[in-house]
Amino acid sequence: MNGTAVKVYSKAKDGGKQLSANFKVREFACQDGTDTIFVSPELVSTLQKIRDHFGKAVTVNSAYRTEAHNKKVGGAAYSQHKYGVAADVVVKGVSPLEAARYAHTLLGSRGGVGLYKTFIHVDVRTAKARWDQRSGKQVAVSGF
Repeated sequence: MNGTAVKVYSKAKDGGKQLSANFKVREFACQDGTDTIFVSPELVSTLQKIRDHFGKAVTVNSAYRTEAHNKKVGGAAYSQHKYGVAADVVVKGVSPLEAARYAHTLLGSRGGVGLYKTFIHVDVRTAKARWDQRSGKQVAVSGF
């Protein structure tokens, strides 16, 4: 899978719980309404570092996904979202390229950073993966 510890929460019971200074459990919930939420503390820490670096709000568009929801949105078969270690985010007032560059420096020789037209994908997998999908076609890159 990914080698990073993942915690399990209930949206109903734990949704309002602070995971870090700026992130709550509910922000990582699957968009299909499922109560169970898988979240990697390392992912939360990485997103908090991005938030602190830019001093701007970080909006989580998509984090944990159930198998069914991942299929529905056209996610990869082994999407890191299914394991609670990935998030697609927007940093308010910061270009996706600038945000991806910073995420790349944070993750170094591991984790995933994907660059899209309007957001970035960040994950804390043990292997390194970088890609640019701004053209609509995924292209592997070494960095940003």
